[in-house]
Amino acid sequence: MNNVFSIRSLSRGLVLAGVAVAFAVAGISTASAQATTGSVFGKAPAGYSIVVHSPVNGTGRTVTVDSAGRYSARSLQMGSYTVTLEQNGQAIAEHLNVPVTVGRGIEVDFDCSTIKCGAVADATAPAGT
Repeated sequence: MNNVFSIRSLSRGLVLAGVAVAFAVAGISTASAQATTGSVFGKAPAGYSIVVHSPVNGTGRTVTVDSAGRYSARSLQMGSYTVTLEQNGQAIAEHLNVPVTVGRGIEVDFDCSTIKCGAVADATAPAGT
C-alpha cells in the first residue's frame, strides 16, 4: 500500500512541477515581448504639445504636457527620434537625433529660459501688445 501511495504522490508532484515550469516559461516569454520599446519623457511648459517622430520609420506620437510641466511618450520603437515642442501646432524648439533604446527612457527637457516659448503667440498678437 505504501508503494501505491508513493507512486501517486510522485506522479502528482511531477504534474505540479510540469505545470509550474509551463507557467514560468510563459511568464518569461511575456516579459521579453514587453521589453521591445523605450520612451521619451521630460519637462516642458504646461499645456504645450510634444511631438516625438522618427524620420527613419515615420512613426511617432504627440503628447500634451500636463499641468505639472511633465510629459511622457511611451512604447516607442528603438531608433533615433526628433522631439519637438509645439504651441498651437507651430514648432517652438526641437531636439534632433534622440536615441530611444529598448527598455529605457531618455529625458528631453525644454527650458523656456533658453528658448522663446511664447514666440508663436507673440508673433500672432497685434503690434503694441
